Amino acid sequence: MAKGITFHTRKWVRPEDLNANGTLFGGSLLRWIDEEAAIYSIIQLGNKHVVTKFMSEINFIASAKEGDLIEMGLTAIDFGRTSITLRAEVRNIFTQESILTIEKIVFVNIGEDGKPEPHGYDHITYTRDRIPLEITKALI
Repeated sequence: MAKGITFHTRKWVRPEDLNANGTLFGGSLLRWIDEEAAIYSIIQLGNKHVVTKFMSEINFIASAKEGDLIEMGLTAIDFGRTSITLRAEVRNIFTQESILTIEKIVFVNIGEDGKPEPHGYDHITYTRDRIPLEITKALI
């Protein structure tokens, strides 16, 4: 496991997630990672309007089979002026085997005009103080 990665999300590998070989379909796993990375970026940047800009080489190391539980971990490795760069790792909870790593996933903070907008952050937060205000105001 890479230093700095905290595992937060768990998924159960179900029949609909399998490929023709009976193992976890890479497309399902990438969809889960992209969704989790978007959620992580929203929390880190305090804006629900973020978009995936870039994913580096995706390294499938192992797979998972039906019934396995997997964990997805992300950490912010860089804050640009309008972007955040994350590192992702996925592992099998049962075997502790690494399934996949992605060294860089870049999300861009988007303004109301649909263009990149500075987010003003330079460090990871583990509190909920960056949840977008329009979301928290609606709950009050």
